[in-house]
Amino acid sequence: MKGRVIKSTGSWYVVQVGEKVVSARLKGKFKQEELKLTNPIAVGDWVEMEEEAGQATAVISEILPRENYVIRKSTRNQHFSHIIASNLDQAILVITMKKPRTSLGFIDRFLVSTESFRIPAILVVNKMDQLDGAVEEEWLQDVHEIYEPLGYTVLEVSALTEQGLIEKFLPLIRGKSSLIAGHSGVGKSTLLNALIPAARQETKEISGYSAKGVHTTTFAELFALPEGGDLIDTPGIKEFGILDVEENELSHYFPEMRKYLGQCKYNNCTHINEPGCVVLQKMEKGYIHPYRYQSYVNILHEEDSHR
Repeated sequence: MKGRVIKSTGSWYVVQVGEKVVSARLKGKFKQEELKLTNPIAVGDWVEMEEEAGQATAVISEILPRENYVIRKSTRNQHFSHIIASNLDQAILVITMKKPRTSLGFIDRFLVSTESFRIPAILVVNKMDQLDGAVEEEWLQDVHEIYEPLGYTVLEVSALTEQGLIEKFLPLIRGKSSLIAGHSGVGKSTLLNALIPAARQETKEISGYSAKGVHTTTFAELFALPEGGDLIDTPGIKEFGILDVEENELSHYFPEMRKYLGQCKYNNCTHINEPGCVVLQKMEKGYIHPYRYQSYVNILHEEDSHR
């Protein structure tokens, strides 16, 4: 019996098999291709199952090979990783200008993860109904100026007023399997409820004291879109720690750097302070945004400290 995991609640999984859903548990321990994982099975996985005798439940006997996945370091154990979702057509990062404010560094870490598996990514700026003031306008302008030239779609919406949802956002996700991620409080659940009313995801007010989001989604879950495709809702991410990346590989996951790779004087150039570095030359001439270059340096140094 083959099905796709649509919800993970720890030791039990909800699996879609045709028109029905089955509760299933994992049979024994699974070795995961050298990966140390906090979750052996992720939402989006295709699995083989066997029905338990005399029960309405099943036992998962095999996890089928994943086409791709979005993964991050575990927040509880830095030596372990957590697969957020698998078998995706695209990944959507919901970002906001305030309450909470999404940093460019967080965006860049997420994009490095999606680029490493060649998963197309979309940036959705939510809470446009709350846009107010020059600082927020400048942040929004930066997001457009930095990411659109790199090929990333930047979409402005308001989940609360449904601005931009039907005419702009829905056509981008129709017929596709999409991960939807972001900080707690950016409005992922409100967005989901607007697009899929049957989802009925719980939403809460932002904490007034800290201006940070309150976790409402506790487990990843896949929801079918009425017109085809699905959205995988995920718990809010406070930080996005990317997996160990070799220093000579990181630049491959920055599209603006990728085009200049192989042109530096030294083959093992890290693009930090080496003579004859074409990436540095292009950054100084304005072809690579300084914010993005700084993100590259920060991630590189972060990885160095863990080696």
